[in-house]
Amino acid sequence: MAGDVGADTDVVQYLKEPPTRERLTWLVKHLEDPPADLVRKDPYFNSLGLNADDYTTPKAVVDLLLEYPRLMQRPLLVKGDRVVIGRPVDRARELLES
Repeated sequence: MAGDVGADTDVVQYLKEPPTRERLTWLVKHLEDPPADLVRKDPYFNSLGLNADDYTTPKAVVDLLLEYPRLMQRPLLVKGDRVVIGRPVDRARELLES
């Protein structure tokens, strides 16, 4: 999709190379959505016995994603200091075309 709008991209596979605390903090700070949206509330989240209400602050989200990087919403798109979750795909296109 990035190629469709003429954008250069770097793909970072966060499961193979989890982000550092510094990188996660930066991503959360620049995310255009509430920090809680960065956490996937999927069956794995539920199997860990986690409560979504506990992961609404930037620090709580960063701490959780450091421990369980698999819970990070993907894809994340970064352009300058803007960060968006790339779902639905229209959000990705909007960022890349801006």
